[in-house]
Amino acid sequence: QVRLEESGGGWIQPGGSLRLSCAASGTSDSEFCRGWFRQPQGKEREWIASIWTRDGVTYFGDSMEGRFTISQDNAKNTAYLQINSLKLEDTAVYYCAVSFRSCAWTDFDNWGQGTQVTVSS
Repeated sequence: QVRLEESGGGWIQPGGSLRLSCAASGTSDSEFCRGWFRQPQGKEREWIASIWTRDGVTYFGDSMEGRFTISQDNAKNTAYLQINSLKLEDTAVYYCAVSFRSCAWTDFDNWGQGTQVTVSS
């Protein structure tokens, strides 16, 4: 069972930037998909982006490409989510996830505990 640990969340002012990290451990598989999701309070979890470990191909949810950048360092087994021009509505718990099947947002079934991002002035 893969273990995922997010870090990098916190409080930030509107217009700022933030980079979240997600360290994976506990798996010997080298090919899988890393993903980022978020869940605002009282709302459903939404998919942000995914990246396949082998070739680095990225996929984005609706309206997510642009301010959000997903990347990875396979040597560190870590995924990153760069968020620019933060808005109040970006306030949410951000989760990283892993899928061993595909990068389709419905296939993610290994989850981290989440990290809170609060955008406020």
